[in-house]
Amino acid sequence: PESSLGKAGDIVLKLPASKEACPLGLAPTSSTTATLVLGDIITVALIERKGFSKNQFNQRHPGGKLGSILQKVKDLMHTGSEMPLLNDKAGINEIILEMTSKRLGCVGFVNDNGEFTGMFTDGDLRRCINQNLKSVKASDIMTKNPITIDKELFSSKAVKIMNEKKITNLFIIENKKPIGVIHIHDLLKSKVV
Repeated sequence: PESSLGKAGDIVLKLPASKEACPLGLAPTSSTTATLVLGDIITVALIERKGFSKNQFNQRHPGGKLGSILQKVKDLMHTGSEMPLLNDKAGINEIILEMTSKRLGCVGFVNDNGEFTGMFTDGDLRRCINQNLKSVKASDIMTKNPITIDKELFSSKAVKIMNEKKITNLFIIENKKPIGVIHIHDLLKSKVV
C-alpha cells in the first residue's frame, strides 16, 4: 500500500505477507502463486458479474485448444458442391462415383423436394457388395433416418456423437434439408480431439 502504485490507486488488493518456498528466500514462489490465485478470483468474479458466455469467450480466443473446443459445426462443415449429395432415386453407379469424387466416405440423399431422406457410407457398400446391385436404387440400400445434427452444435459434441455411435460422418440438417456434412477428419484437423 505504501508503494507509488498503491498510493496512486483507489483500491489496493494487498496479499498477505508470506514466506517464499525458495530455500534461499530469494526466488518468488509463494508470492507468485498467491498473485495467480488473486488474478483467478478477479477473473471468475468478472465472468459472473458480466454474464460472459462461451460464445463471447470463443470470439476473443479463437485459436488454441480452448478455441477449437468452442468451434461450432457450421465453422467446419462441407457445404454446397463439396457435399456428396444425390437424389434418392440414384443408381449404384452414381452413388459410387459421387462417394469417390467427394472423398468423404458417404453420400447423402434427398427427395424431389430437396429434403434429406438418408445416407449411404463406404461401410454400407462393403456390407452389400455380394448382392446384385445393378438395378438397386439409393432408396433400397440407404440408411433411412440416420443421425443428423444442427449447425450450432459445438464440434466437441459432434466428436462425442461420432465416438459413441462409431460413425465417421454427420449430415447437418436445417428445415429438413441438408446444408452440410462433417467428417471425423475435419474435427481432427481442427484439433477438437
